[in-house]
Amino acid sequence: MTSLFEDASQVLHNNWKDSFTIPCEGLYPFQWNWDSGFIAIGWAHLDMERAKSEIRSLLKGQWKNGFIPHIVFHNEAETYYPGPEVHAAYLSDQSPEVKTSGITQPPVLGFVLEEMYHIAKDKEDILKFIEAVFDLVYLNHHYFYTHRDPAQEGLVYICHNWESGTDNSPIWDFIWETFEVPNYELDRKDTKLIDASHRPTNKEYQYYIHLIELFKQWKYDDSLITKGSPFLVQDPLFNSMLIASNESLIRLGKILNRMEQVAQLSRWQSMAKERMNSKLYDEQLDAYVYYDLRNKRKLSHVTSSSFAPLMAGIPSKEQTARIVKHFQGGRFSGAENENFLCASFDPGSEFFNSKKYWRGPVWINLNWIIYRGLRQYGYDALAKRVKKDTFYLMEKYGFYEYFEPSKEINRSLDKGYGGNNFSWSAALTIDLLTNTI
Repeated sequence: MTSLFEDASQVLHNNWKDSFTIPCEGLYPFQWNWDSGFIAIGWAHLDMERAKSEIRSLLKGQWKNGFIPHIVFHNEAETYYPGPEVHAAYLSDQSPEVKTSGITQPPVLGFVLEEMYHIAKDKEDILKFIEAVFDLVYLNHHYFYTHRDPAQEGLVYICHNWESGTDNSPIWDFIWETFEVPNYELDRKDTKLIDASHRPTNKEYQYYIHLIELFKQWKYDDSLITKGSPFLVQDPLFNSMLIASNESLIRLGKILNRMEQVAQLSRWQSMAKERMNSKLYDEQLDAYVYYDLRNKRKLSHVTSSSFAPLMAGIPSKEQTARIVKHFQGGRFSGAENENFLCASFDPGSEFFNSKKYWRGPVWINLNWIIYRGLRQYGYDALAKRVKKDTFYLMEKYGFYEYFEPSKEINRSLDKGYGGNNFSWSAALTIDLLTNTI
């Protein structure tokens, strides 16, 4: 495993750009929100100063109201669409001087800071850093619970599929059916850089761009988005990452004696966990699912996001026992464990596609999240299997963006899917290599 660690380290060094790390050369040439969180965990094992710089650079893109965008355009690049001119975040009076997008991604910074604290050898030094950024990360949580939770129920919504982090999941097909969009001229770069058959379709991109055009019309005003957006979804992954980050900020806040913020986080946390179980848990599927807030309906399909609540400590022990059956001879593992864990969408579904982005392939960040969740509930043997599957894919193919879940199909492949030398695949491999189970 020494060579795997060294190879992963080299990926991070190669993708480092002065003060932050790009996810992938060419395909993703800027700084991405939750990518940077996971990448910072990898850097924490190698170079804590770079881990800190990763967080500081991301927070330079934070808006006045606490919102943290999904892309910060620190640099110029011609290989990505849609760029800053399409997002036009400057239309909002809340946006910063640096160019950013106007949508966000799953909020991971809270638990990332706690991971950095655990990894750091110099606890006094890392606590100084955490204290310096604590208010900014807390403000991001405050933004979500005051701008993205219209019923004040403890669950926040996403208003764009890119905010989920699972860009073209089949879940969003059911949202696209509810409205029509104009035909936009697309200047896509991704399909020229990698196999277009593995990427979202142009038809899907029409919806992605249409939502951005609506937000621009409303100048990214959250009250107008809440009122008018055809896409308002309470997503189990997004809310689980927020809840996991709440928990970490509560623990860190106690160390830093931020008791007023700890009290508020605790109030949000209590409400959020209860509502996750009463609203997003599907008893028939034994999984957490999605709620379409605009059309007032559950979207009851199982994805890798359905297992993210394990990491956030949301399900009861009884619920967890039912949830893990999806991996133990269930639809995700397949008959006689025919699949590597964990596919991004239910392999037994008619909508599953093992090669197409978030419609089926294995993603290492979700494996890391699921691994952490299984460990938390004492399913160490199953966690070990997730880790083993992850290492197998990395060792065979290298640090690709996503991977084929079918063991049979993998016998004939010589590479992974999407971008190669992908930063969070490398960073989280480094972290998994440091765990003994």
